[in-house]
Amino acid sequence: MEMTVQESDTTVVILRGRLNNETAESIERRCIDLATSRKPMVIDLSGVSYIASMGLRMLLLVGKAIAAQGGKIALMAPAPEVASVLRTAGIDRAIPVRASLDDARSAFARP
Repeated sequence: MEMTVQESDTTVVILRGRLNNETAESIERRCIDLATSRKPMVIDLSGVSYIASMGLRMLLLVGKAIAAQGGKIALMAPAPEVASVLRTAGIDRAIPVRASLDDARSAFARP
């Protein structure tokens, strides 16, 4: 799993590879560390080819940590297979899923 971070008015976390039991914990720690900035965070899932239950757990824990800091989070552009898993697990009801970075940023701006 590769993780790249782009900082501006929004923290964009770009993930590439498989989000599984072996990779989720280290990604979780890094994202939670980023949550302290209190900037909105977008996790770009467009390069994630597979997500396991530990990856789903990681997304929920990161979302909870960001909310506790008063921040906002969105998931962006998951591949169809990953989007299906997010829907089945109900993650899309807990964390908004957006098609693009602009869409996520505009959702953050709404009351």
